[in-house]
Amino acid sequence: MKIIVDAMGGDNAPLAVVQGALEAHRQYGTGVILVGRTAEILKAVEQCGEKNLPAGVEIRDAPEVVEIADDPATAFKRKKGSSLTVGLNLLKSGEGDAFVSAGSTGALLAGATLVVKRIRGVRRAAMGPVLPTAEGRMLLCDCGANAECTPEYLLQFAYLGNYYVRRVLGVERPRVALLNIGAEAEKGDTLRQEAYALLTAAAEAGRLHFVGNLEASEAMLGGADVLVADGFSGNVMLKSLEGTGKFLLKELKKVFLSSARTKIAAGLVKGDLAEMKKLLDPSEVGGTPFLGISKPVIKAHGSSDARAIRNAIRRAEEYAASGFIADVQANIELMKVGADRQNLPDAP
Repeated sequence: MKIIVDAMGGDNAPLAVVQGALEAHRQYGTGVILVGRTAEILKAVEQCGEKNLPAGVEIRDAPEVVEIADDPATAFKRKKGSSLTVGLNLLKSGEGDAFVSAGSTGALLAGATLVVKRIRGVRRAAMGPVLPTAEGRMLLCDCGANAECTPEYLLQFAYLGNYYVRRVLGVERPRVALLNIGAEAEKGDTLRQEAYALLTAAAEAGRLHFVGNLEASEAMLGGADVLVADGFSGNVMLKSLEGTGKFLLKELKKVFLSSARTKIAAGLVKGDLAEMKKLLDPSEVGGTPFLGISKPVIKAHGSSDARAIRNAIRRAEEYAASGFIADVQANIELMKVGADRQNLPDAP
């Protein structure tokens, strides 16, 4: 497996990116192509304690960088020599199995859509982060790639999430729910009501395990393996969860440091607290896939440290080896509006 990594993307590039890539290479045996300014990458390699580039790690020079101030929709076109554009073209040409970047989300999505392209028949690519729940894990789809959606987009997000959770998370019959303001079928705006009807029809045709609407307050308690949302609502939910996690950890720290008694208690539960912090830490997930792109593209958080980059590369490997994209390609006709009324074979 060979993963292409945007060495210049993110707040802590290139050092954190190079360090994370080298750690992934050592721990997982992953082949890595670091894309970016060669001199800066080699300097970062030296800062990581490596005198020479390890076997299995290579550099592809890209003199330009997509900056945060650049227009996301056109940056990858104007800067054809950027690490992001060069990396996506390497993926397109088959020189690597997946692409990882902590750079601009908008530029990465635009570049992935126009360079690597969507799977034929997929209307919009969606971001699908995996979130912890009281029952295990849940995929949120979409979380920011598509602020404005149609009912058909949400139907396809449900299928994309369904195939991803089956292939990558190993859930045989994923429960699919629609993020809404109430559990009843008539709840929500026109978009939610029409999407509910499409998802119900897909379920009645035996092609999705749709379990109905799910409120944000209930989602983290379990009840679904795939939570379908438009990008605006999904992003608000995701950012709210991230903020709530940080707030809870901060308040717990204040409680445990408030007196000698609570400090003793903190020592007794130190291991459990570390596990809780790990559960809420986005760096443990590493990155979010762009579902619907014809080859694996992973977006790492802009503030990713070396650990987050290492985990994003691991996520990219899992994604590339999963067979998810082949599943979507083989079943694309099922993902279209009206497929429930056609004589199509059921998905495997």
